[in-house]
Amino acid sequence: MNYLRSIGIEDLGPYQVHSRREIIMLLQGIMESKQLVRMAFNKGSEAIVTTILEVDDESDRVVIDCGPDRTQNQRIVDSDNVSFDTSLDRIRIVFFTTSLDVCLHDGKPAFCFSMPANLIRLQRRETYRIRTPRSTVELFLETEEDGKQRFTAYLHDISAGGVGLLDEQMLLDDSFGCRYTNCRIMLSDKSVIIADLQVRNSQEISLANGKKIRRIGCQFTQMPNRTMVEVQRYITKIEREQNARTNS
Repeated sequence: MNYLRSIGIEDLGPYQVHSRREIIMLLQGIMESKQLVRMAFNKGSEAIVTTILEVDDESDRVVIDCGPDRTQNQRIVDSDNVSFDTSLDRIRIVFFTTSLDVCLHDGKPAFCFSMPANLIRLQRRETYRIRTPRSTVELFLETEEDGKQRFTAYLHDISAGGVGLLDEQMLLDDSFGCRYTNCRIMLSDKSVIIADLQVRNSQEISLANGKKIRRIGCQFTQMPNRTMVEVQRYITKIEREQNARTNS
């Protein structure tokens, strides 16, 4: 999998952090705030949600929680490139490792890997994703064989650049570049956004109960300015509601 493609940015130079001190501070911040981390492996085709358990400056290693599936954990260890995607203070943080081992943390199995030499910190507005209340998305795929096909997914997150969808039935075509036209995105405030979506990345996620679902990242294409304003207005509304709950 092309990890630059999965991030959605061709030139990551301006967003890379090389300072060891800053890297440690960011990772410790993610750990202390108990941020969930999406760990992608097996060439990006699979992913689980984990957390950082320890950031050890002296031993130069990071410890993260492992999954409940031993076979899947072995595939993680066997992967030659594992990516981690999370956020801290509304800023997206991405880092990688090419070697990951099994270890013990407080007597329980975990993963550990060397402190990353660099990480990516994305603070661009279009990359800031906000989790949304669960709502339905209707997608339409036109094919020469079957004409227009209708699919249903659930909205997971939204940004000014696109949406993250949950495909619980794993029926959607998640191939890179696949286009869905005139999709109906039903937002939690009962408003509806009509947009064309293009698949940019896809990851299989294992839930705690063992069920597997697919998260598909889609980019808005040819979106009118009026619709973009509606998206940004909705993001602001959800952000205010989340802040109000946090401060109450």
